[in-house]
Amino acid sequence: MNRPRVGKSRTFILGLISSLLPIVFMASPISTNAAQADNPDNPPRKILTGWIPYYRTYSAVGKQNGGLDSALASADLIQEVMPFWYSLDSATKITDLYTPANPNNPIADTLNKLRLAGYKIIPTITDSTASKDPKTGKTATMVLSNLMADTAKRDVLVKTITDFVLANNFDGIDLDFENFAYVDGSSSWTTTQVRFASFMKSLALSLHAQGKLLSLTAPPSFDPTSGKKGYWVYSWPDLGSTIDRLRIMTYDYSTATPGPIGPITWVEQTVQYAISVMPASKVYVGLPGYGRDWVTDVQGVCPSAPINYLNSVKTTASAATFVMRDAQTLATTYNAVPQYQAKYGETTFTYQKIYSGTTTDGQLTQCTATRVVWYQDAQGFALRANLVAKYRLGGVTQWTLGMEDPAATDAIRVVAKSIAPDVVLANLLSDISASAYGGVFNLNSSFTLPDKRPLAGLPVRIEIKTGSTDWTSVYTGTTNVSGNLSVPIIIGENTKARMISDGTWERSEGRTSELSLQTARRISWTAVPTSVKHGVPFTLSGKITPSAALPDGFMVSLNDGISSRKLLVDAAGTFSIEMAEDEPGLRKFQVSAPGTDTYIASTSDFVTVVVR
Repeated sequence: MNRPRVGKSRTFILGLISSLLPIVFMASPISTNAAQADNPDNPPRKILTGWIPYYRTYSAVGKQNGGLDSALASADLIQEVMPFWYSLDSATKITDLYTPANPNNPIADTLNKLRLAGYKIIPTITDSTASKDPKTGKTATMVLSNLMADTAKRDVLVKTITDFVLANNFDGIDLDFENFAYVDGSSSWTTTQVRFASFMKSLALSLHAQGKLLSLTAPPSFDPTSGKKGYWVYSWPDLGSTIDRLRIMTYDYSTATPGPIGPITWVEQTVQYAISVMPASKVYVGLPGYGRDWVTDVQGVCPSAPINYLNSVKTTASAATFVMRDAQTLATTYNAVPQYQAKYGETTFTYQKIYSGTTTDGQLTQCTATRVVWYQDAQGFALRANLVAKYRLGGVTQWTLGMEDPAATDAIRVVAKSIAPDVVLANLLSDISASAYGGVFNLNSSFTLPDKRPLAGLPVRIEIKTGSTDWTSVYTGTTNVSGNLSVPIIIGENTKARMISDGTWERSEGRTSELSLQTARRISWTAVPTSVKHGVPFTLSGKITPSAALPDGFMVSLNDGISSRKLLVDAAGTFSIEMAEDEPGLRKFQVSAPGTDTYIASTSDFVTVVVR
């Protein structure tokens, strides 16, 4: 029942204050536009996810879309993808399957394309810990289960996966450990279930501490009181509060004998069980992008040359597998008429195919095979997408992106538009664009619906980013009756800020554009004495704040309106110069500091010295 492989140290200060008079360095209001504009075409709810296989990430020459092309073409429907690129070989080794399969397309470039599309990237890791004994040809069983039983090895595995996610800046990880179900045998499930649940809880704690997601891909399971067989080894009731996604492999119902790939009643029953043990928003319904083609009858003697059909064209042979987008071409080629079966929510047709060639002794021969095809077309995909609406699920998940008929994606889009959340328009203003170090920026946001109705009581968080660091949440509040949230903040260096409201079933995420808040170093300085007889030395000295982020060799400029000179700033941020004036009069001096990536340029107040 495995899924077929078809074609297979910087200073930083930030504070939130309730009342403080801002020290303004520059005073010009700045504004950002909402990140989500009012779309008259009713943008759909983003309910589609899917796997991008390593062996067909890119389109083959002369063939249809690869998984990457398919994902990028449906940006209005997709918010996360699962690159199917990695395997777990041991507690310390995760193997990259993508790179050897795509030598001309570096993995960093492909990931960048997905990130530029705005997708969360949650790659899938499969279980490759079991290996065949070269002498007996038998596959080892219970390898991963036994690893998880050893606390020390389990902890190493948790660290290996967490480090892998962090090193690649992924948004989380998806685990597709199918050997438990299809290799180890059901007699092992009672033992493995406990081990797997403990492992998953440890991994979730580790990933969640880093703000990362944990996704589980698993075959169907059912309410045990129903008496239906399910793959309960994956312990859905134990993991309902632990995992962030459950992607159910609601396909491969029929494999050995002709029948539907995933009949709708069967699909709905496993969904109902899933949402009884975890929030519906975590559940994703599997969609097969493939169909199966069985031989049900053979008349005549099939040839063995030039192609040997003796083992493949017989009623006991395994079904052939095809990609969904080729189904109509197959039917047309053999003058078959696909029939949608409402009982199963799938489409089927029967056709006959003649195989001609020669026998093993060179005699001409042919056979006629009757073949039966089952697959899900656009109507079948729409039916399953409607389960998302009916149960308020997280979405649908397709094995694999790139197999689909475009009409099927369009059918999902129609459903997604019918259940589209209200668009949240978010806007962010600051009273100033820049301030001296320690100054106050008053951030003012508004969250409304497209018809200008304010969203009151909406939870909103402020996120900030400095330099190349990641976004960090620093404050959470709620909008007032007018849909506004105002917060004063103090920052310690050049910073970008934004406000975000999380999406719900009823509303989309609200996200303002990034707002640049600039900070200048403070320059405090004085002259000693401030009144001096001409020709007598006096000292100008000062300090740059903050000093911890000053680069080596940092210099400020001293200006007297006539000339300028450079003064070296020491590691403590101080500078000084002794000088004398020959002519009586008033002398005004000013110091300026250049800008860096961390701070914008700054200029001090004037210091006046009376020369008698």
